[in-house]
Amino acid sequence: MTDTATRHRPTSLARLRRPPSWTALAAGTLLGGLLGGAYGVFTPVTYTATSYVVAVPTSKSTPEAARGFAQAYGRVATQLAVLGDAQVWAGVPVRTLRDNVRAATSPDAPMVAVSATSSRPALAVDMANAVSRALTQHAEHTKGSTEVRLVQFSRAVRPGEPTSASPTVTTLVGASAGGLLGGLALLARPRRTGRDGASLPHGPSVPGPATAADVSGQR
Repeated sequence: MTDTATRHRPTSLARLRRPPSWTALAAGTLLGGLLGGAYGVFTPVTYTATSYVVAVPTSKSTPEAARGFAQAYGRVATQLAVLGDAQVWAGVPVRTLRDNVRAATSPDAPMVAVSATSSRPALAVDMANAVSRALTQHAEHTKGSTEVRLVQFSRAVRPGEPTSASPTVTTLVGASAGGLLGGLALLARPRRTGRDGASLPHGPSVPGPATAADVSGQR
């Protein structure tokens, strides 16, 4: 009886010292939420403005050719040949345009969307319109060989709301990611083993049914 009590006492103390298994999940959720909230608070708010230009075929070209050249102009919209002219109207260096301006095209329409991102809404508008203007002029110089012109379809307007995520959204995303990592760590933790190396059961063991030999022996 004494040996049994002595053997159970360190096990009880170990259980008291060992934190519950769900603490990894709670800690991951809390840490992820704090990191996500800090990211949302300290990251500058950004705004995005978008202008559109459309490729128009001349009398010697076809709509299919216009769609093809729209794809090509979408690829060169952020190249140095276009951005070098756009920096004059935008009032920012070429590097700023290259880092904050993106162009997108559609396979179904001969249109190029030029989007600019900045912490100042007015600057985002200026950059998007400047790149669109430079792109249309670049296409105008080559229309003799391409038989396609680029026309301003829609100028960029001042954005009313930021496009960057709010601190609330970043907090929720961070908490979700932290909880997921905590759950994975909980699943990957090694199981407790006894002195002989066998895994300890999570609950009380249930004795198995007695065999016929055991029953006859007890008689």
